[in-house]
Amino acid sequence: QVQLVESGGGLVQAGGSLSLSCAASGRTFSRYAMGWFRQAPGKEREFVAGMNWIGGKTYADSVKGRFTISRDNAKNTLYLQMSSLKPEDTAVYYCAHRPAFAISERPDEYDYWGQGIQVTVSS
Repeated sequence: QVQLVESGGGLVQAGGSLSLSCAASGRTFSRYAMGWFRQAPGKEREFVAGMNWIGGKTYADSVKGRFTISRDNAKNTLYLQMSSLKPEDTAVYYCAHRPAFAISERPDEYDYWGQGIQVTVSS
């Protein structure tokens, strides 16, 4: 069992920044890939960023250069630093655990999910 709890969302103006955190408990956090996904109203859940436990990172094209994923294995915490935010970044953001080393962009390859946190970017 893995429990994931996101924090740090909220409302920000376009061009601003927000930082999300995801605290993990349960299974050993450090040996697995973790990801951030988001889901906007009426849209499918989409991959945002992922990170394996040795520091490899992958980003969706839509957030490259604006978002940074990181993790602190000692604190069992995953982070997403978001800058130059756009209204189209508005969504519920989820962190997710993948029971494997490699990052995947497919939501169905992640087995545990946080409850989600709202990020709203106003124009």
